Formats: sequence, C-alpha cells, structure tokens
Amino acid sequence: MSEVKLPAGAVPCLDKGFVRLVDSMGGDAAIVQAARVSYGKGTTKVSRDRALIRYLMRHSHSTPFEMVELKFHAKMPLFVARQWVRHRTANINEYSLRYSEAIDDFYIPEEKDIHFQSKFNKQGRDATDVPEELKAKTIAAFREMSQRSFELYDELNEAGIARELARAILPVNLYTQWYWKNDLHNTFHFLRLRMDEHAQYEIRVYAEAMAEMIKSVAPIAYEAFEDYRLNGMYFSKLDREIFRRRLPSRVVDDLLEDAAYQIVGSMQAAKPRTDDEVFGLYQEEGGQDSAGEFKTKFSLLEAEPGNVFELREFKQKLTQLQS
Repeated sequence: MSEVKLPAGAVPCLDKGFVRLVDSMGGDAAIVQAARVSYGKGTTKVSRDRALIRYLMRHSHSTPFEMVELKFHAKMPLFVARQWVRHRTANINEYSLRYSEAIDDFYIPEEKDIHFQSKFNKQGRDATDVPEELKAKTIAAFREMSQRSFELYDELNEAGIARELARAILPVNLYTQWYWKNDLHNTFHFLRLRMDEHAQYEIRVYAEAMAEMIKSVAPIAYEAFEDYRLNGMYFSKLDREIFRRRLPSRVVDDLLEDAAYQIVGSMQAAKPRTDDEVFGLYQEEGGQDSAGEFKTKFSLLEAEPGNVFELREFKQKLTQLQS
C-alpha cells in the first residue's frame, strides 16, 4: 500500500482519505447582499444580518445561499464517491483511471466499524457486537482482495491491456480523488443527509469534516442551518392533527404564556423600558397575567434573549394547534 500524504489544510478521513477546502467565494455578507440587493452592502449591524439570514433559512428562501460557492478537494473510497455523486448539483472533476494508472490505496475498515447487517434497515448496520474472530476475518478479506486485485491490475497494465478496461477489475474500496464545487444551499442539503445518524459511517466522516470548514466561511449561515435544518423538527399534517386532538388546551396556553414572557424579555434586553411599558408589551403579546403577577414572574425570568420574530412565529404555530 502507498504512503498516505496529506495536502496542506487537509483533514484526514478514514484510513487514507482526506478532505480540504480549496477555495470559496462569498460568505455571510454575500447572503445578506443578495437578499437586500437594493441596499448594496446591506446593513452595518451584524445582529440585523444574523436575523435576516436566520429568517431566510427558516422560511426556505434558498437563492441567497446559492451566492456562496465552495470548492473541496477530497480523497475517498469509490463506494463513498458513488454515494456522494448522487448529489447532482455539484461540478466534479475526478481522477481518471482511463488516463492515469491506479494507485494502490485501498480502504480497510477498523474493527470498531465492522457490524452485522441491520435487521430493520436494508441499507444500514446493526449495533450488535461482531465476534473478534469474524472482525479479523473481514479485515483479512479486505486486505487479500485489495492486494490480489491490484496485482492482477498491474499484470494487465504491463501486458499492454488498455487502462480503461483493466481498471474494471479493481474493487470499490479503491481510493479515488476529485474536486467538488457546489453552492452553499446545496452543500447544506448534502450535509443534512450525510451527517444524519442513519447515513453510512464512511461518508458521514467526510460530511462532518466539511461542516467544520464551512463554519469558518459562513458562521452565521451555518448556525442557522444547524438550528433549522440539522437539528430542527418538522410535523406533517397527520402530526398536527394528533397534536390538535390530543394536546390539552391548558398546555398550549402555558406555552403561549411562556412565549409572551420570552418575547418581552428579549425586547427589554435589546432596549430597556419602564415597568409600565414592559407590561404593556406583554399585554400586546396576549399575556393573561395581572400586573402584579407579571412583575413577579418577569423578575425571575432567566431565559436568554431570543429572536422576537422567531418567537412570534412559534406563537402562531401554537395558535394553529387550537384551531
């Protein structure tokens, strides 16, 4: 097997692979500029830019995120590349085995990553431990198959067989390389699918490494992606109907009250007001407590300031459960 050499800035992935961010165009500012095209450079306050980017992500306004471009250089096993290439929005240039000879780099899994086939997921692994002797047998099979196939490949090359044909006997654990360029919106879609716990481990490693690189290019956009796409939760029409029928009204009322307090607390943190003004805002948000009750509870409020627009949208969703 050849020696593993990492290019500058590359993050190691699996046993011999890597991924690195080669180039990027734009960032958070480019997203804001695209959304506020009539304002040129947008606003001067980062807090406003953050609120806008989160609004765009929350409401699936994808075009501004397409203004950011990312180009990665990656080395991965062929079977990972074949999953990766399913994301057809990218521009790809891959190492060609028609023009160049293969390099004897093969992926050999570690013992911890060897599992049985899942009984419930036709394309996944089971968490049950595999006996040590079976793990050893699996790794030995990978090594034997990799070595023998490459020996045969070399023999065919030396005999003058065309490389485009000889390559066909090489297994899918052979490493390949490519440059992969995509816009931020579609890269986020890639990450959402490939960072999921149900995604295959070998491609998840690359997605997680890429995510860290994207944070340095567009940190606010990535934060919004984490909150609304990666860690968000969505309900179908059926889910909503179940909530509407089964969730007691008193629980929804309590949640609406909590939201009203958080909204007022967030507004107060941004711009201090008098006690009467704060209570007036609370009433405008639909709060039901008396002035005395409000004063007591508000003094004990420990919630961190949030985005007022997001909180109001949350209230609207809660209200829909009661209709």
